Amino acid sequence: MGKPSGKTRRPSNLEIPVLYEDDAVVVVDKPAGLPAVPIPGSHTPSAQSVLDAALARNRRRALVIHRIDRFTSGILLFAKTERDREVLVRQFLAHTPVRQYLAVVRGRLEAGEGTLVHYFRRVGMFQTLRAAGDAEAARAELRYSVERLLPAATVARVTLVTGLQNQIRAQFAAIGHPVVGDRKYHPPESSEPLIARVALHAAHIEFVHPRSAERVAIDCAPPPDVRRLILALSRPARKRR
Repeated sequence: MGKPSGKTRRPSNLEIPVLYEDDAVVVVDKPAGLPAVPIPGSHTPSAQSVLDAALARNRRRALVIHRIDRFTSGILLFAKTERDREVLVRQFLAHTPVRQYLAVVRGRLEAGEGTLVHYFRRVGMFQTLRAAGDAEAARAELRYSVERLLPAATVARVTLVTGLQNQIRAQFAAIGHPVVGDRKYHPPESSEPLIARVALHAAHIEFVHPRSAERVAIDCAPPPDVRRLILALSRPARKRR
């Protein structure tokens, strides 16, 4: 597996840490709460707008390849030119990049690993569960492995096979193991005091570089709020909802 080359970091005043950058691509560690792309009609900063401002000095742009949820932290990949974007988008449409997340979910996933397959129809910004035979439903598939069993929760490494919006959150909620802090798919999580957002972090990506054709692998450690959550949930079980 190829290792990143040409790795650089931007000045410390940049709002988003850069994990890897070269003439074709830039990979950032998006903080939770920052949108991946601009919100129509809003002046709220986004990962793309911050990068656009930084790249404008060299007459480059940040061209989005994929997205992660606003309240998910971690790896986000951008291209710098339309040609490089086209190459990378084709990879994502073919589901060839490896995208892994760390998720802290309610309950103990006793099986060390598994595969989840569901069918969802998007209604507004929400994925609603549907039967496999629904002609308007999209297939969602992921694989997971247990990284750590906690008294009343599980730290799982999740590999996306497909890439629906909110897929990980919707699929784990569907099997009764919602992601901690995910009030969207499990409203009782709104009262969780240990973390102020969904406990989901984009931790790893692998893709084929659009120019060199070498395999690039990037890792991103979970941020402090996720680490604090895992530490707190590692303590002897207390009475929880």
